[in-house]
Amino acid sequence: MTIAKENKEFINSLIEYYISESESYREIAEKFRPEIESVPDTAFGIITGCVYSGFLQAYQNQQQTASLEDIKEFNEMIKTKASQIKKAISSPIKAKNQSNEKTN
Repeated sequence: MTIAKENKEFINSLIEYYISESESYREIAEKFRPEIESVPDTAFGIITGCVYSGFLQAYQNQQQTASLEDIKEFNEMIKTKASQIKKAISSPIKAKNQSNEKTN
């Protein structure tokens, strides 16, 4: 089983949402100082964790269980967008402006 088209679209929309809100997640990560070593890595982890939670919730809402293949495919989707997520975390204001330009 692979991820259904609707679920892929949902996951991609979640990723785009969290990219557009990356500044908030960076601020959350900064609250963990000095316990963390890297604010950007922590923010990345929070964002990917939120997207993963949404992925699992989508399956639960459909009364399905994600297969190992689905999880691998999800990980590839995140890996494909990882540089875009990290860039948004590193320069959140610039990333937000770019996201707004795409929607206008």
